[in-house]
Amino acid sequence: MTTMTEGSVREFKMPDVGEGLTEAEILKWYVQPGDTVTDGQVVCEVETAKAAVELPIPYDGVVRELHFPEGTTVDVGTSIIAVAVGDAAAAPEPAQAPVEGAADTATAPAEAEEKKPEGRQPVLVGYGVSTSSTRRRPRKGAQAPAQEASAASAAIQAEMNGHGSAPAVPSGRPLAKPPVRKLAKDLGVDLATVAPTGPDGIITREDVHAAVAPAPAPTPEAAPAAPAAATPAAPSPATAVSYDTARETRIPVKGVRKATAAAMVGSAFTAPHVTEFVTVDVTRTMKLVEELKQDKEFTGLRVNPLLLIAKALLVAIKRNPDVNASWDEAAQEIVVKHYVNLGIAAATPRGLIVPNIKDAHAKTLPQLAGSLGELVSTAREGKTSPAAMQAGTVTITNVGVFGVDTGTPILNPGESAILAVGAIKLQPWVHKGKVKPRQVTTLALSFDHRLVDGELGSKVLADVAAVLEQPKRLISWA
Repeated sequence: MTTMTEGSVREFKMPDVGEGLTEAEILKWYVQPGDTVTDGQVVCEVETAKAAVELPIPYDGVVRELHFPEGTTVDVGTSIIAVAVGDAAAAPEPAQAPVEGAADTATAPAEAEEKKPEGRQPVLVGYGVSTSSTRRRPRKGAQAPAQEASAASAAIQAEMNGHGSAPAVPSGRPLAKPPVRKLAKDLGVDLATVAPTGPDGIITREDVHAAVAPAPAPTPEAAPAAPAAATPAAPSPATAVSYDTARETRIPVKGVRKATAAAMVGSAFTAPHVTEFVTVDVTRTMKLVEELKQDKEFTGLRVNPLLLIAKALLVAIKRNPDVNASWDEAAQEIVVKHYVNLGIAAATPRGLIVPNIKDAHAKTLPQLAGSLGELVSTAREGKTSPAAMQAGTVTITNVGVFGVDTGTPILNPGESAILAVGAIKLQPWVHKGKVKPRQVTTLALSFDHRLVDGELGSKVLADVAAVLEQPKRLISWA
């Protein structure tokens, strides 16, 4: 969305990047006033109530002004950047006051550093929109001393961590992907001081972590023994428990976190939840996972218990299709879906998101493995699109990866059921009349009681358990 203004300066407006959303937060500017931009070049990263999105500029020119600093929430349709095009691009850039909180300027780098917002907190991706006016994120105390020392600190850490002397600040912008830039911002690392180890000089996540890794403590010299009656010394700063001087921290609830909170409250108090549990022996499933890893059909694919759990749920839905439905409040009707868009809850640097695999019911096991791997990788890179998180029908949440036995998950709005998978542990189990160590897990199925009665919900959960106990049913029941 652009507007031509007098003097061949174009205003680029915040577009609607996600089907009717009303606002987006500017996470990161990739350009500054005076930079040359080309058609299709990414100039900033913004976050909506559903996902983080990179915005490309639709024309060539020179950046004249950034209208908002990082951390500002801007309404859709509001101009965020001015770009001189044509003859105006060759004209000298008029002097202008720096945007509060924006990146460094040539005349006052220290002041600009003081106004940079702090790193963002992790957020959850939810559903729905919120209406609000353009506003700036509340800022905490000045951070200039820490930020001025960040480059020197990172250089010292790089040298002490075995990376040699810290590299000189390059003339161009350090090469790093957006998730790596956000990680560096959160950790307070200046990318210009980080030694890149990736291909073509790209800075990786490991490089950023290495820049902030604590230096090994020097070997202390032998000290004379303290007198027996001496008063015990106070704990050293390295071992003493430290607390922030502030007793509370307030985190603004906005963007995806605000949308998620509203959606979960709406789901919990709109759909009558019922949760049922079953504990099942999955030893045979775990053996099958190991066998599939050696199968040439799965070469290069992610094969893990979640793959077979997802397939078991798809088989159970096929045998009990009425569970795959939604509630139409306006028409007072139950809408049975003849397709399964299988949601998978994924933990990411931004928090928990739930993208879904479209038409998962029609995929073979290798195709499902490929889709799961792509879904997880895209989510961890922070590249999940808003469309990937819409139109889900049922969801799986794997709480077992955190060592949790089970839980009572809340439905995603508009979905009929969600399956929680607990930790798979070696436990004593009666098998063929004898107590033996077996791989055991607990499943929990929450469902909307308007759509799914107790009998139907119980059948679905029992079918999932039966497939995981005897995975050969994937053949006989499919």
